[in-house]
Amino acid sequence: MGLSIAAAIYLLLRRSNAIAPGVTPPRRLRLWAAAIMLENVFSHVLWLLYFCHPSIHGYILVCTLDILLLIPIISGFLLSMLQDRHRPVWLVAVALVPAIVLSALGLICQDEAFMDWLRFYVIALFALFMVYMFFAVRRYGCWLRDNYADLENKEVWQSFLILAAFVLLSIVYIFTSEQTTTLTYLLEYACIIMMGLLLWRVETLQSLSESSPEEADEPAEEEQKASAPQALPVDIAPLLKKHCENKHLYLQHDLSLSQLALVVGTNHYYLSQYFSQQGLTYNAYINGLRIRHFIRLYEKAVAENRTITAQQLAFESGYRSYSTFSAAFKQHTGKSVSAWMCDAGE
Repeated sequence: MGLSIAAAIYLLLRRSNAIAPGVTPPRRLRLWAAAIMLENVFSHVLWLLYFCHPSIHGYILVCTLDILLLIPIISGFLLSMLQDRHRPVWLVAVALVPAIVLSALGLICQDEAFMDWLRFYVIALFALFMVYMFFAVRRYGCWLRDNYADLENKEVWQSFLILAAFVLLSIVYIFTSEQTTTLTYLLEYACIIMMGLLLWRVETLQSLSESSPEEADEPAEEEQKASAPQALPVDIAPLLKKHCENKHLYLQHDLSLSQLALVVGTNHYYLSQYFSQQGLTYNAYINGLRIRHFIRLYEKAVAENRTITAQQLAFESGYRSYSTFSAAFKQHTGKSVSAWMCDAGE
């Protein structure tokens, strides 16, 4: 409990980022993470009180309160990781109304059979939410690639899967009537790992409104369609070549689609449509330019007999992370960096 309280205080009161100083996390995500920490403390207090005075009423009440708090809060956190649009959490709370009814019937009838129905309903609700999140995270990944040149500190796949596994473990634990010492210790260790994961996720996820403030005030897509014909260039390709390729604008870190559209002289919607018509994402377009820039730098260094490293050239080609560059290079050329350099040296 002490770790959860300390983590909640840190998230609520500390403004700077201790784990990743160069990243500005979403404020909303930070608040939801603090709520998870406080819910964990409250849950421990409830179960301690129940173990001191065990009863069927106490068991049903503790399970109900735990579920009614855990599911909306963790749902709010997961939804807040997706920054393409605001997703309401109240729908999750509404979906818990049947759980409240089943708990009330269990308390009135003093029958644990209602807990079986409650267990089934909560797990089914959790499964439905995870299916929704799977597709939402997938759409979010597509949205990122359509709007951002750099994906570092923006993707959420791995943390989503780990958080989902933890929530499932918590639900199983809550509905386990015979909780052994071994199971209790396992969950405690899992909670400590979870606290660390939450802190890491909050501190390392870049707030997209902070990284590209012009997008926050950008008109809705329908408004863009109505107003864009006057701003639509005859041909976007020459403007991209002039303003992005010739001036090496693609080397700029965290260059967003909206920023590029502003430089080119069109709007977000039409530039997005242009890339879609070309059969590629904005991220693929920028990566292609950066990889070609890397190849030119490498060939120039070899011609001049200079000693260079792939890491150095990757940084000079607009990448902050070598692993990101390596993955993009293999996707673009079909070869690993080392294999390509060996072939180029022959």
